Amino acid sequence: MTIEQTSAFRRRLAKHAALADAARLRIVDLLTLGDLSPTELQAELGVPSNLLSHHLRALEGAGLIARRRSEADGRRSYFRLADGALDGLVPAGRSTARRVLFVCTANSARSQLAAALWSRASAVPSASAGTHPAARIAAGAVDVARLHGVDLPEAAPRQLEQVVRDGDFVVTVCDSAHEDLRGADDVHWSVPDPVRRGTPEAFGAAFEEIARRVGELAPRVAAA
Repeated sequence: MTIEQTSAFRRRLAKHAALADAARLRIVDLLTLGDLSPTELQAELGVPSNLLSHHLRALEGAGLIARRRSEADGRRSYFRLADGALDGLVPAGRSTARRVLFVCTANSARSQLAAALWSRASAVPSASAGTHPAARIAAGAVDVARLHGVDLPEAAPRQLEQVVRDGDFVVTVCDSAHEDLRGADDVHWSVPDPVRRGTPEAFGAAFEEIARRVGELAPRVAAA
């Protein structure tokens, strides 16, 4: 057995050991669709905060989850699955939806990219909206979409209340929108705002993360 094989085996063993606990397995199941804060996880699990912290440290140590500080409220953080953490182990559960609605604050970049990428990955219709829409789609979002052969709509960003419908599967792609909706979304993705930095690298990173998450979620959402 090579050193690389031994290391891979040990990483796999550590993940299985971390998951051999009902609470930790439940945490991972919850994070397969979207990101959650410790407060949200505690409400779902009904465990004391010190015990939750212990479970989160164990999962982080095994390379299963990662945390990211909230851009809206720096005192908060969100946990997500680490990239490739559950290859071959993702639960088979599926959701149904008439339409997937992606929401961010300005509806100028992340939600627009997510809706466009979703339309390439799933037959379930998609749309996007903002809690406080901007006047126009960010130029950086248009550029990165064009670079990857994705077309963004020419229409101006839209207000959430004017777009949302009954039966929508709502995915928030920014922390501010998630916190504004107070649990009214179905899934949350804590994607950093590329408009704040305004660089091609920031838009490229956001595009890649959203594309990966869309690819992971699309097979798990069927048409209602």
